[in-house]
Amino acid sequence: MTRREVSLINPHGIVLLAAQVCSWIISIYLLILLVRAVLEWIRFFVPQMRPPGVLLVIANIVYALTDPPLRALRRVIPPARLGSVSLDVGFIVLFFGLMILRRVIWYLAYLLM
Repeated sequence: MTRREVSLINPHGIVLLAAQVCSWIISIYLLILLVRAVLEWIRFFVPQMRPPGVLLVIANIVYALTDPPLRALRRVIPPARLGSVSLDVGFIVLFFGLMILRRVIWYLAYLLM
């Protein structure tokens, strides 16, 4: 066995690997949330625009992945009204909540080592 294989069998290596995988998943989801934010802004400023072809498929995937948690948060946290504009607080809570969760996962991984 190589040194790298031994470190993955070691409980500390497994904890670090699990933390790394969770961190990657959360980072990818944060990126998907950012893509959704851009799509929302485009839809806000150009309401008649409809994404063509591959962009439509990507937009549908992004909305399918982000709608369930955002819909659940919107039931609990209503949008903040700022005059004629409403600010989606659920999106902000989800985004920063995931960033905090990623930090907590790394903190716990280092505590377990």
